[in-house]
Amino acid sequence: MQKLGRERLMSIELTPELEEIIQHQVNKGNYKSANEVILAGVKLLEKVERAYQGRYEELRQEILQGIEASEQGKVLDSKVVFQNLQNKLNNKKV
Repeated sequence: MQKLGRERLMSIELTPELEEIIQHQVNKGNYKSANEVILAGVKLLEKVERAYQGRYEELRQEILQGIEASEQGKVLDSKVVFQNLQNKLNNKKV
């Protein structure tokens, strides 16, 4: 990586398909340069990864709570659990 003032220059190789996608975004006027397209993509990747990490932590906590409840004998019959899941799925389809 080469330093340019406060910025650094990084050379990357793109497949023809990625180069076409980037150029298309610039040609449409959505971005002023290929650098802006790449920057937007990297920022979006960071945002998605943070969201997934947050959801992962939520699920991890729910699993730990479930294990703790199970160790205390606080369990539900599997039929009840699956019926609750089915109801949630049915409600989301509406």
